[in-house]
Amino acid sequence: MPSFAVILPAAGSSSRFGDPRRKKPFIDLKGRPVWVRSLELFLSRDDVKQALIVLPPDEIEWFKEKFRANLAFMNVEIVAGGKERADSVQNALARVRSDIDFVAVHDAARPMIVKKWIEDVFAAAIRDGAAIPALPISSTVKKVDRDRKIVETIPRDGLWAAQTPQVARRDWLLDAFGKRGTLAATDEAQLLENAGRGVTIVECSPLNLKITTQEDFKMAEALVDMLPREKTLGQLHPFADERFIV
Repeated sequence: MPSFAVILPAAGSSSRFGDPRRKKPFIDLKGRPVWVRSLELFLSRDDVKQALIVLPPDEIEWFKEKFRANLAFMNVEIVAGGKERADSVQNALARVRSDIDFVAVHDAARPMIVKKWIEDVFAAAIRDGAAIPALPISSTVKKVDRDRKIVETIPRDGLWAAQTPQVARRDWLLDAFGKRGTLAATDEAQLLENAGRGVTIVECSPLNLKITTQEDFKMAEALVDMLPREKTLGQLHPFADERFIV
């Protein structure tokens, strides 16, 4: 059975969340922190052998104290992040064990993930070397200028909105980051493309949303209890509530 490591980038500034006192991965979502919800289903898998969360260097000690109870029940390594997302992921990738076959990178602020979506993208990555979940774009897409005037309507045929977890062979990711250069990549798939690797799209659900704004958080609060969940989480959180497990 191939082995996996999971990297959870949580070193961003959360500037678009609109609350300077709270960063989105660390807020409480219906009884559990967002980052815990984002990670816990990966930790319940037998093929996930390593988990790493990437944090701003100046928040590591605060994180350890704030989430001491969670960390006591979760086998997760803490890594100091860098200036950009790619820097943070690269720092964590350097800590992934050499016996790991695949690496999954999942947004710390994407807590609505479910078991089936993980299973589908892991299986596609094993088959093809790299895979990401994504959603076909159904809305008409407009390109605008700095004044928010429309300059072009972009055909939506073949356009997909990328999600996470983005999963690839460990050696492919190491090669892709080695060829990064000055590319300001916003996800791992872009780095893999730049390195000449094919990345398979796995159609996912719009419920696999990323919390970026306060409105996203309100949607997550309304929808999280509707997600299908298996009874696998109680051991990972000392204050788990059966209401959150379907």
